[in-house]
Amino acid sequence: MEKWNHTSSDFTLLGLFPPNKTGLLLLFLIILVFFLASVGNSAMIHLIRVDPRLHTPMYFLLSQLSLMDLMYISSTIPKMAFNFLSGQKGISFLGCGVQSFFFLTMACSEGLLLASMAYDRYVAICHPLHYPIRMSNRMCIKMIIGSWTLGSINSLAHTVYALHIPYCRSRAINHFFCDVPAMLPLACMDTWVYEYMVFVSTTLFLLLPFLGITASYGRVLFSVYHMCSKEGRKKAFATCSTHLTVVTFYYAPFVYTYLRPRNLRSPAEDKILAVFYTMLTPMLNPIIYSLRNKDVLEAMTRVFGIFSSLKE
Repeated sequence: MEKWNHTSSDFTLLGLFPPNKTGLLLLFLIILVFFLASVGNSAMIHLIRVDPRLHTPMYFLLSQLSLMDLMYISSTIPKMAFNFLSGQKGISFLGCGVQSFFFLTMACSEGLLLASMAYDRYVAICHPLHYPIRMSNRMCIKMIIGSWTLGSINSLAHTVYALHIPYCRSRAINHFFCDVPAMLPLACMDTWVYEYMVFVSTTLFLLLPFLGITASYGRVLFSVYHMCSKEGRKKAFATCSTHLTVVTFYYAPFVYTYLRPRNLRSPAEDKILAVFYTMLTPMLNPIIYSLRNKDVLEAMTRVFGIFSSLKE
């Protein structure tokens, strides 16, 4: 009879790419994505920290988004790259739990943070006179702490449960990181209770915030359409389109992956979809928010001297 897991029991990550020259080329592209995401998000955090004009609730939330993306991409890509280049595919039982915890924490926290950012834009555009009260610095801090706390608690519950499942089959996880749903087929017990937990968590942390964001921006776009100022309408549309782009890239593949029943999922499809929310979104967020945001571009000119030559 099989026993429960011990910390000495390792898992095997089958990875994302085949071990050949094509896989090596694709890995170098992923490393480039990791580099761009790290530099972009670090620069955004530094920019918001040192420029007093960006010390507003909207940019405080944005700095937390960059921090989450930085931790998000750091929890998966380095290990994947190391395994591919070293020819080793193993990950320790404890290491798998740590990776799963950080990945789930960032995923859930970012989902809640994006909803907070949508609420910020809703209040700023639809109720501008109430903005200093509804989105005070104190309220902003509460939103940030709430996102991190709820995400961590949910992640801890999932990780602890996953590490206490008896694995009596192959320990080869058909993924490039320790994604808990990808670990379930290896269990030698019925996991329908946990699959239900995944469904509930996805609904609470991803689907409901996404519906809230959609409703908020529906109301925002309605208000923007009736604005008298053409300049104000243009700025509002730019801000909303930026956020909606980020939201779509993040939520769509996540919800599609985790709300489907296990019998309708395929490991290959799950890995491809995971590339969007674990790699592409963290890289695109700072690019989208900087190139589509006049305030950020001006701050980059003041702090880094970028674009200053274009004005001369």
